[in-house]
Amino acid sequence: MSLTNARPVPSAEPARKVEAARKVEPARRTRKAETELGRKRRARRMARILAETHPDAHCELDHGNALQLAVATILSAQCTDKRVNEVTPKLFARYPTAADYAGADRAELEQLIKPTGFFRNKTTSLINLGQALVERYDGEVPGRLTDLVTLPGIGRKTANVILGNAFDVPGITVDTHFQRLVRRWEWTDETDPVKIEHAIGALIEKRDWTMLSHRVIFHGRRVCHARKPACGACTLAAACPAYGTGPTDPLAAKLLKGPRARDLAAAAGADPDLVPAQAAAADVP
Repeated sequence: MSLTNARPVPSAEPARKVEAARKVEPARRTRKAETELGRKRRARRMARILAETHPDAHCELDHGNALQLAVATILSAQCTDKRVNEVTPKLFARYPTAADYAGADRAELEQLIKPTGFFRNKTTSLINLGQALVERYDGEVPGRLTDLVTLPGIGRKTANVILGNAFDVPGITVDTHFQRLVRRWEWTDETDPVKIEHAIGALIEKRDWTMLSHRVIFHGRRVCHARKPACGACTLAAACPAYGTGPTDPLAAKLLKGPRARDLAAAAGADPDLVPAQAAAADVP
């Protein structure tokens, strides 16, 4: 047979490349350019799914009134909510009023809040906060943003926490989790917390701001982790432009955290039995 008419033998290399490609984790989705209206609709759809996913979302700092919430929020800087909640029962019993903080013995107060870290700076903030409340607001925590942000130790984020949870005034709390997730979801590309607050406020109805903040934070702590989000066990997968940042197979359920981890897996269509017992019992960050 003539060599010029011989059919070439197919190379196995393309087949190997295809097989290898199948084993590669899916890349992040590429989407067509999104209009402002499209982004708003997608954000509101994701917000509705978050409401269904996290019906237990709430402020995780234990408090009984506005002053206690202000104090707890100041203590929560660079500290877990769990640790703050371990410290505050004794603290609140010892200092029930703003006047008590204003006249506190520094050494005693420092010792009480030492487990929360940065206790010297936080002690200064609490004493100064008590003094400012006594001198300017008759010892009461004001219910307006413009007043709150003038108080020692209270910035815009803390003010929105207080307004939303102690006064039922809608507010968006741009903490680390919130900022990370709304950028990952491409709700905004802003990096300044105040600009993020305004950008999300334009997407979501005002009445939902406070609960949205809780739900986004819950999702960031339990599902959408910074380094390895549980994409394959996430109820937002279909609407998320960052799908594929983390593992997309059902084993992603192993990454879920918190007491409702198995419920979260089931809601996303993953096998709840894949959630390790220690993950369901683990404290969220």
